[in-house]
Amino acid sequence: MQAVPARLAAVASAAALAITLSACGGGNSGTGSGDGKITLTVATFSDFGYEPLIKDYMAAHPNITVKTRVTEFDQHHKQLATRLGAGSGAADVEAVEEGYMPQFRQSKDKFVNLADYGAKDLSAQWLPWKWQQGIADGGNVVMGLGTDMGGLAMCYRTDLFKTAGLPTERDAVSALWPSWDDYFAQGTKFTASGAKAKWFDGVGNIYTAMINQTPYGYFDTSDKYVGDANPAVKDAFDKVAAAVRNPGMSARLDPFSQPWNVGFKQGTFATLPCPSWMLGLIKDGSGAENAGKWDIAKIPGNGGNWGGSFLTVPKQGKHAKEAYELAKFLTSPDSEVKIFQNVGSLPSQPQTLKDPAVLGFKNPYFNNAPVGEIFAKSGESLQPNYRGTRDADVRPVFGRALARVEQGKQDPAAAWQQALDEAAKALK
Repeated sequence: MQAVPARLAAVASAAALAITLSACGGGNSGTGSGDGKITLTVATFSDFGYEPLIKDYMAAHPNITVKTRVTEFDQHHKQLATRLGAGSGAADVEAVEEGYMPQFRQSKDKFVNLADYGAKDLSAQWLPWKWQQGIADGGNVVMGLGTDMGGLAMCYRTDLFKTAGLPTERDAVSALWPSWDDYFAQGTKFTASGAKAKWFDGVGNIYTAMINQTPYGYFDTSDKYVGDANPAVKDAFDKVAAAVRNPGMSARLDPFSQPWNVGFKQGTFATLPCPSWMLGLIKDGSGAENAGKWDIAKIPGNGGNWGGSFLTVPKQGKHAKEAYELAKFLTSPDSEVKIFQNVGSLPSQPQTLKDPAVLGFKNPYFNNAPVGEIFAKSGESLQPNYRGTRDADVRPVFGRALARVEQGKQDPAAAWQQALDEAAKALK
């Protein structure tokens, strides 16, 4: 089971955008016509909340038509790598998730250096660590403009908590689990209450949240593989593996799958680590009939980040300047506020995090939780989890190992050893 980043499950809803998909799936990017009008394509891996913004942009720029191309997360990044290698087919603006930035940084010559269009002057717009993730060569190359980040919280079903005899008010719930050990201990109480629901959805999201609270996971900041030696990785693996051996703890659902969405609607599980972008997925999956049943508490441990992306401009496009201006607009502070209110994606900009429109925003679906306060304040002190160049080759094997434990197919020790063996093989 792979650690799935931001917004993967929203692909289906994003495909229904009123702004139509690019007519050519492989995409001739940046097309123009004799009358001076051009078409730009924006490629993402789910609903980035851009639909109303793009409508506004086209109204202000009548000579520009903007189309979107939405693809499943892994496919999106694999296709981008293929199209960069082939020299054609990439969109004018391509979203790249933070976990893939180290990989694409190795192909920085395939992307427009946005510094050529003045992007360096915008550096103070983002949190320092977010800006650093999007640059190369000591800042001389600006590969992408930051979109969101994924400040972590814990979403929970108040009705299921009440039935199990647990507190339901968000501050009281937060106090239940200062650590992950406490969180799993509360899960044991929940299952012992006779609750029909499980404590959490599956190993994937729990393990990902725990790993993303560490400064680095499988690779240290020098890009050396340390997955077999980093005690934080082994500790998270062991705790999750031990938890899922309790049959009432995990609903054994694959995150972002169709059964996972059904689980929301049926109240199959009581808690879920939720970066800010997850709120829209929970609402869509749970449906109107469960409005007000979800609430939001603090995540166990010390905060953390899960997800966040960048808008890049591949060199093969014919309208680099116009593509940059579009990316600049979509990542502007005003746009970030609207996106947060629309789909919940947490801005990665200090100015926006302090905006009253963000700080004061409450989400009626989540029991009127003050999501702006919860996520924006944590975002100011948030630190990212370092991802190595080969992270995407290694990270999935540990998730699959935990899935085997969860399914009763392997004991934790054997699963851990197999994960180490598969990781070593993947790196050869």
